[in-house]
Amino acid sequence: MPTTEEMRAHLAAIPNLTLSADVPLARHTRFGVGGPADLYAETGAEDAFLEALRAGEASGFPTIVIGGGTNLIVSDRGYRGLVLRYRGDALSAEDNRVTAGAGAELQRLVDFSIDRGLRGLETLAGIPGWTGAAIYGNAGAYGHSISERVACVRFFDGRHVRAFSNAECQFAYRESIFKRHKEWIVFTAELELEPADRDELRRTADGIVKVRNEKFPVTMQCAGSIFKNLLLRDLPPAVAAQVPAESVREGKVPAAWFLDQVGAKGTQRGDIHVADYHANLIYNAGSGTAADLCALIRDLKARVRSRFGFDLEEEVQYVG
Repeated sequence: MPTTEEMRAHLAAIPNLTLSADVPLARHTRFGVGGPADLYAETGAEDAFLEALRAGEASGFPTIVIGGGTNLIVSDRGYRGLVLRYRGDALSAEDNRVTAGAGAELQRLVDFSIDRGLRGLETLAGIPGWTGAAIYGNAGAYGHSISERVACVRFFDGRHVRAFSNAECQFAYRESIFKRHKEWIVFTAELELEPADRDELRRTADGIVKVRNEKFPVTMQCAGSIFKNLLLRDLPPAVAAQVPAESVREGKVPAAWFLDQVGAKGTQRGDIHVADYHANLIYNAGSGTAADLCALIRDLKARVRSRFGFDLEEEVQYVG
């Protein structure tokens, strides 16, 4: 395995690749926690990205790929290796089909479609992060998910660049085949939309953003909801029987309902807090650490497990 300096010299020779050393990963995550990466590289060029990725993997140098960092919790120790980011963010439209680079901010994609009078993404307004991560985790809100509009996804499977149809992506609630193959890297997605009145679409999106910003202010260092909501049909019958009918929305039970039952609101550890108005919202009040964040998440999971006998599943991903 090459030393960090040897790998740095190798990567520095790759055209169109921006390379830095000892980069604090806290600045690349919405939680604002995380120590430094030995090497940090990013590019919007597929060929440069693949060359850097292959260089790391072929040499055995520890390498990880991240996106917008919205749902990442990075260790306070950082990452001993190469953190690589694909930033290709081009957007284009032909008739009712929009093609988006994985590095395009999701809100920018929503605005792009609305400006062209295309319906189908407006309910995703205000969700932070990049398009690639939205595909990876099948992001959604207000009863709709991005998977409803995906026609095709181009990705790298570790050997070749391939394309999958919607069915091949195996989308489910907050799931996709890409989430089960974390080594696969999304490059672009084609989305099939439909014509609509752009003013109506804008009013819908603006209303959603207003509600979202009241719950998750843009200045708040958080990842939105920490835990996935649960499908009522998948809950143990004895647990499902305890859930009030009015708490079930489109067949899902908010994770916040279970957290409310175990007194999560207002809980804190160091500078990491659970909001006093939303039990599934954890945020960094200023100088929080990844260690405290992880400890608080473990504590909340343990409370729910003790009371209801099952584990909540995080929406966040861990690095380092």
